[in-house]
Amino acid sequence: MFTEGANGMGYREVAVEEIREVLRLWLGLAVGLPAPGLRTIAARAGIDRKTVRRYIAAAQAAGLTREAGAAALTDELLGAVVAGVRPARPNGHGQAWEALVPFTEQITQWVKGGAPENPEPLTVTKIHILLARQGCVVPYRTLVRFATECCGYRRTTTTVRVADGDPGVECQIDFGYLGLLDDASTGKRRKVFALVFTAVYSRHTFVWLTHTQTLSAILEGCSAAWEFFGGVFAVIIPDNMKPIVTRADILNPRLSRGWLDYGQHAGFVTDTARVATPTDKPRVERTIHYVQNNFWAGERFSSLPDAQAAAVAWCQSTAGLRIHGTTAAAPAVLFDTDERTHLLPIPADYDVPIFKQVKVHRDFHASVGKALYSLPETWIGSTLDVRLDSEAVKFYHRGELVKQHPRQPAGGQSTDPHDYPADKAAYALRNISKLQSTCEHHGPHIGLYAARIVDDPRPWSRVRAVYTLLGLVRTYGPGPVDAACATALEFDVIAVPKIASMLEQATEKTTPDMPVAAGSESSRFARDPSEYATNRTQLTLVPNPDNTIQE
Repeated sequence: MFTEGANGMGYREVAVEEIREVLRLWLGLAVGLPAPGLRTIAARAGIDRKTVRRYIAAAQAAGLTREAGAAALTDELLGAVVAGVRPARPNGHGQAWEALVPFTEQITQWVKGGAPENPEPLTVTKIHILLARQGCVVPYRTLVRFATECCGYRRTTTTVRVADGDPGVECQIDFGYLGLLDDASTGKRRKVFALVFTAVYSRHTFVWLTHTQTLSAILEGCSAAWEFFGGVFAVIIPDNMKPIVTRADILNPRLSRGWLDYGQHAGFVTDTARVATPTDKPRVERTIHYVQNNFWAGERFSSLPDAQAAAVAWCQSTAGLRIHGTTAAAPAVLFDTDERTHLLPIPADYDVPIFKQVKVHRDFHASVGKALYSLPETWIGSTLDVRLDSEAVKFYHRGELVKQHPRQPAGGQSTDPHDYPADKAAYALRNISKLQSTCEHHGPHIGLYAARIVDDPRPWSRVRAVYTLLGLVRTYGPGPVDAACATALEFDVIAVPKIASMLEQATEKTTPDMPVAAGSESSRFARDPSEYATNRTQLTLVPNPDNTIQE
């Protein structure tokens, strides 16, 4: 994800899926119709038209043409688009928004009215003019957003009946609460919600029952709905449910990455309803009450699968064959006659991904789905966006793909040796052969000495000795160490501390004091016989007149 905004406009985080959605619409891949213009793309993608123009210009600069197919929307192209349009990240809103902050009280008074100088509320157009007179010149749309979010401004319009549109184009979806039902897995009574799909043109309805309102439950319901209808509608109009809309906005609603990814897989575009505006999806609003009163009320179901089977039968017969008050036709019959052939083909099975953010730790790995995946040293401490499915794990930084790994089970690990520094990769991966080849590079006797060190049933337990030997190479150079290893090998002494002692005493070129086998002619403890000679005292007899002996 990256921060988008320029020229004083508001800033927001834009996911790479939104850029792909804009380019997909520009290429005409969304609904099988001729490629739309910038205004239509902006309306369907929920992005400002100027922003759409920048995305398309950056894509064209990266080599994308309008004749290209879906295969051209690669991660590399999207990364180039992100790099081309990403501005500097400011702190908070843009300059125009900050310029309006000192006028908050004044704008609030103008919007609400009641003051002696303006008893009636002023329009935003007039407020825009008054602010310009005071030297505050900002874009009109920025003023609308500021007045809406900070000053209590709400645009009021009359309710009009909107045309149903072309057959097979629009489908409205919404959740409705039905009641409680026994859950066999937990033995408790749980809430049951109905995810209702209503075709705008024919009013044909499908009901999917679920205990939760998660994205997985919604996508599971969508797959069942496309099977029921026999195809996919080109435009989906959802309520502002959190799994689909992460941030509701009148002009630029923000869709979840998971929903955008599924929409690209299925081929539809999303046109969200406004917050607290049921008139934006009146077809499904009326249908929810119909489901609650005609299908659920007074019924007894033994389990959720039993209730779901009953719901499908109810949609086909009761709801599908009734005469609708507005269309004056049976929804199922009208759907089969006019709409079914206009639907998009049913997509292949969707591998539901997981989108999240993870931090790369100091061990060069990030934990995703209880498994570890390596990344280069440059990303240590960074927070990356992750797309996780059953086959692959992709790491993104501001929309650019930085690493991809095959999916591992919980407790597994996927490590790329190239992600480690060169001096740590062999140690981290316990690569004995790599260590031995490194030693051979410094000298043949060093390599042979390292081979003798790791010649053990548990070679990994001797690796520290090899690293100590390589440390001696860095300290004394490969020549002296190779000579010392040659001398030690001659006497079959495999001990790295002895090599270090020889190098410290600069005896690597001389024969050290080595033990020899018993029975040899020389011994390290042999001494010259003269060392054992002693000086004996000689006695001399001298005659004494007293007949005594004197020395």
